[in-house]
Amino acid sequence: MMFRRLPRARAPAPPERRRPVPPPAPARSVVTAVPLAHVELGGRGDRPPLVLLHGLFGSHSNFQTVAKALVRRGSGKVLTLDARNHGSSPHSPLMTYEAMSLDVQHLLTRLGITKCILLGHSMGGKTAMTLALQRLPQLRQFLLTNLVEVEGRYLWRMNLEAISHHLADMMDFPVFHKPYPGPALFLGGSKSPYISSKDYPEIQRLFPKADVQYIEGAGHIVHQDKFEEFITAVLNFLPPP
Repeated sequence: MMFRRLPRARAPAPPERRRPVPPPAPARSVVTAVPLAHVELGGRGDRPPLVLLHGLFGSHSNFQTVAKALVRRGSGKVLTLDARNHGSSPHSPLMTYEAMSLDVQHLLTRLGITKCILLGHSMGGKTAMTLALQRLPQLRQFLLTNLVEVEGRYLWRMNLEAISHHLADMMDFPVFHKPYPGPALFLGGSKSPYISSKDYPEIQRLFPKADVQYIEGAGHIVHQDKFEEFITAVLNFLPPP
């Protein structure tokens, strides 16, 4: 009896092991500067310009009295700005300290101001800190490549929708690892909780030459509560002519 050897059935090939396809990386939002509305008051040419940055829900008019007093008492020229989504500056759905810092950098470059003193209240103070910490030499050139003119709508109302979406960002502060080596003045009211002793280590880390001062009897809006003391502190901080 003959047996016919049947061909051995091949074992089924193991299913192809496919590597999981990673989800596409989210597209990075491009931060573009908006042209800020501003008012300029002439001052002494031998002193650096001052740039005043208002707080949340404010406008350049909050600092007009301060600006006039500083110029009258011998400061350099003073610029008061409207932040994006505030006053007469354009609206934008993006509102972060990095974006607002770029707006100020854009304006300074357009006006040919290479060196200035930034003075900000609350949100404006954080914008000033962000700009100071971002102005490392290798980063400056990167920032300048993003300085483009943007056509915006000039409206008097604040962009409350953008502000509300970024309110958590306004209450927080970006993370920086390298300090700003220049002089800085942190001026708070003795009745305000916004600059407390628990903030000192981080202030010292990011601004090693910082001087923290308190104006007795002032609350959060120092320049309104104790106007004369505020002006004196700012003038004392300015470098000599």
